Amino acid sequence: MNNRQIAFIGAGNMANSLIRGLLAKDVAASHIHASDIDSDKLQSLQTECGIQTGDTATVAAVADVIILAVKPQVMAQVCAALKPLIAKPDCLVISIAAGIPVASLAQWLGEERAIVRCMPNTPSLVGAGATGLYANANCNDDHKTLAGAIMSAVGIACWLQAEKDIDTVTALSGSGPAYYFLMIEAMEKAAVAMGLAPDVARQLSIQTALGAGKLAAASDVAPDELRRRVTSPGGTTEQALLSFANQGFESTVANAMLAAQHRAAELAK
Repeated sequence: MNNRQIAFIGAGNMANSLIRGLLAKDVAASHIHASDIDSDKLQSLQTECGIQTGDTATVAAVADVIILAVKPQVMAQVCAALKPLIAKPDCLVISIAAGIPVASLAQWLGEERAIVRCMPNTPSLVGAGATGLYANANCNDDHKTLAGAIMSAVGIACWLQAEKDIDTVTALSGSGPAYYFLMIEAMEKAAVAMGLAPDVARQLSIQTALGAGKLAAASDVAPDELRRRVTSPGGTTEQALLSFANQGFESTVANAMLAAQHRAAELAK
């Protein structure tokens, strides 16, 4: 990535995280550019990170890749203004805006433009993100390698075969952090009701979620096997899992994800 000029249009939280992630991967600050209507955000990034800042015309003129990090409701307006400013014909455009299909981006930016649509999630803010990516037919291997490397700066990046899979990724990892927050919240409340001090219940609930995730990520066996390994016959974990099963835990999760997937598809329309 160090021989590419990377420009961000929009300097909000996700852009901020990606910029810091790229710097942590040893991308030179002189190769990162940002534009935003909020001059205070740009000043903070320039001061804290040493990157280049300027207006849209300035950053688009040098960019090998442009990351669109603006709100979905202003994307059409931003792209219309951006289109004539992109100087390099082979410039890749990456969108991290939810609900904006590639067809719309191509209509606004040009049908010949190489475009990657991404669905990152909020743990990207702490370098533990999960992103699904879809590339249009104009993207070559170099474009895909570059897009994957950029999004991997804040976590993992997985390529998708079809754009409709973005809706599933939205339901899985996009909305997924909230599901785990709900589980942490429910466990914390239950522990307090059982007599634990609130601060202890919160610490243990959060650390248990963190530890389980790290263990799953570090293991070479599937989650169902990890579950079996901590479920002794006739033990406490078995009783809890039986209670989950009796109350339809897996179908509840599946139905919730379907609801999120359907909503994502509706918003994209």
